[in-house]
Amino acid sequence: MKKLLLSLFTILTPLLSFAQEPSTSEKIDATFRDYTGWFVQGIFYEIPFSEEFKIPWVLIVLIGGAVYFTIYFKLINFTGFGTAIKVVRGKYEDIEKHGVDTLYGDVTENEGENIIETIRDDSADGEVSHFQALTAALSATVGLGNIAGVAVALSIGGPGATFWMILAGLLGMASKFAECTLGVKYRDVGPDGTVYGGPMYYLTKGLREKGAGMLGKILAILFAIFVIGGSFGGGNMFQANQAAAQFIKLFEIENANGGMYFGIVMAILVAVVIIGGIKRIAKVTEKVVPFMAGIYVLAALIILGANFTLIDDAFSLIFTGAFSGLGIAGGLIGVMIQGIRRGAFSNEAGVGSAAIAHSAVRTKYPASEGIVALLEPFVDTVVICTMTALVIIITNFDGGFMEYGTPINEGVEITAVAFDSVIPHFSIILTVAVILFAFSTMISWSYYGMQGWKYLFGRGRVTDLVYKVLFLFFVVVGASISLGAVIDFSDAMIFAMVVPNIIGVVLLTPVVRKELNRYMNAIRKKAEAIDDGAEDLRKHM
Repeated sequence: MKKLLLSLFTILTPLLSFAQEPSTSEKIDATFRDYTGWFVQGIFYEIPFSEEFKIPWVLIVLIGGAVYFTIYFKLINFTGFGTAIKVVRGKYEDIEKHGVDTLYGDVTENEGENIIETIRDDSADGEVSHFQALTAALSATVGLGNIAGVAVALSIGGPGATFWMILAGLLGMASKFAECTLGVKYRDVGPDGTVYGGPMYYLTKGLREKGAGMLGKILAILFAIFVIGGSFGGGNMFQANQAAAQFIKLFEIENANGGMYFGIVMAILVAVVIIGGIKRIAKVTEKVVPFMAGIYVLAALIILGANFTLIDDAFSLIFTGAFSGLGIAGGLIGVMIQGIRRGAFSNEAGVGSAAIAHSAVRTKYPASEGIVALLEPFVDTVVICTMTALVIIITNFDGGFMEYGTPINEGVEITAVAFDSVIPHFSIILTVAVILFAFSTMISWSYYGMQGWKYLFGRGRVTDLVYKVLFLFFVVVGASISLGAVIDFSDAMIFAMVVPNIIGVVLLTPVVRKELNRYMNAIRKKAEAIDDGAEDLRKHM
């Protein structure tokens, strides 16, 4: 593998140097736009409800699905939150690995003597823990959208956009619960224990059970194509490009090939992780995600603490702006659209990508991972995006560096100015965070794309190798040249995933409800057994 990568980079270096010439890069970009522009425009087409405001149809599908799931599962976004925390902490790890009937069911005296041996020898299918699956999925969503995207949303929609962003995050929790439950329910497990899961499998197997096998197969193939395209662009090239730009700016690198060299180093680091599969990806993300998110949230808390007297003023602006839309293009509807767009696009609830990572968890109860997954939009949007918004709003009171209602393009710079105003030179740490966010996003999206690739082209070492080499190639390309049309096309493919995924999840909601009831009954049965004097067998795990 190392020799192959070395040979690949040796061949690509002169090609990328040539491609970095402005005229060459622009020609490639223009040609690609000519052939793919129709697809991008179709996915992001905005339905005109009046002359003043338009709503992207894909946003309607995302939020419509989230509202439906919230109602259908009786506010699982709120009622399941406490259970989700307990599951991540491992309170029900014993029954998830071995089944509640095996450990806490009615057993004879002799059978009871063998329970401890069962715990040691037997376990559920899966490759990672609940926490690892959660961080792997979070690493793909927590990133530039939380740092730059929030600033852009505030510049267009004003402080009121924050309210609608939070609402989109809360609603998205129900979508994540439903799709990730299905991801575990219909996953495939190979002879070696490797897990293959995600929308491709629950669309194929789940809809076949419903008598719609052909529809399921078509939707699964479409999803697989879209997730591969998304993994090369928005989950790879865009991340590499932004990370390289921030790195070059921080160290004031003037070498024309600086981006390419950065891309090669980044590709090598990504290669080291993705060659090990989901287990190694999970081991990296469970350390990187809490670390970088922790630093970012800590800095935000320091700023909010230093300006605690202004927090109530900030929330007053948020609520006033959310329902008035004064001074903002499109008024109330304009503010609402900006907030919901940022929230929905940030946490990717309903897109189906996270179901791929969550499907690798070790459990006998699919709903257990669905419940864990609902924490993802909460952390990504309700916590991190909201903190970014509060920091920008509060520091902008005195700084005046942003005029609400005036669109900006460079969101990272605005966020950096906000943090720097209270914590000098924090922009350096922010740059490092952007690079780490980009790195973690790339390794998670490599896994997503790989699962789609395997679904279409089969499972095997050669198949895996081809995809990984292509993925690493696009890391270098993304860091070396700016191909706006390519990134736009890839973003469109990511949100095109919404269509087959939402169709499948809506049709399979009865299955999700059945699994939820089964898991809650298992939790209840364990609690009753312990109340009756049974030993909590987690300590033997």
